[in-house]
Amino acid sequence: MTDFNEAAWLWAARGAGAVAGSAVSLAYILPSGRREAALRFAAGVVCGLVFGGTAGLKIATELGIAETIGSFELMLMGSAAASLCTWWALGLLARAFERGRWAWSKSRRKSDER
Repeated sequence: MTDFNEAAWLWAARGAGAVAGSAVSLAYILPSGRREAALRFAAGVVCGLVFGGTAGLKIATELGIAETIGSFELMLMGSAAASLCTWWALGLLARAFERGRWAWSKSRRKSDER
């Protein structure tokens, strides 16, 4: 029961990194309410789980440490980075939409209210 295969350890690293990245994201920029906190945490965990391996490989390759660290550390680092960066990317998109760059025109928005 205590014998984990390598895949189980990698999934554990991926999950731990995703949760850690989401927690740091919440602590770094405080959410305005519980709903926003829950959404940010969930989005961070999902993106950390999905993109953790790719992000870890890219970071390790760019830093030149891909051969020196193990797969567990690579997955942990990538999941935490992907999870942390999720809210930053979503925040940039939200600000762009608030300013109206990519939003519908005012006449279109008023016609949708009817």
